[in-house]
Amino acid sequence: MATDTEPLEIILHLPLLCEDKNVPYVFVRSKQALGRACGVSRPVIATSVTIKEGSQLKPQIQSTQMAIERLLV
Repeated sequence: MATDTEPLEIILHLPLLCEDKNVPYVFVRSKQALGRACGVSRPVIATSVTIKEGSQLKPQIQSTQMAIERLLV
């Protein structure tokens, strides 16, 4: 979730949902940077990552998830 979202209130419910579902989350400084990380040229205010069984990216996604969870502790 991008902290430069205007108005910020449109994403403030997401941390509560994530905590209810035990889903790790992080805030990033820039919606432009988040968009670039998603591979698009537009700003992105929030995104999610899911794992598809058999995906070659599964180890990288799990590594990122563990890094996020360590930040939350």
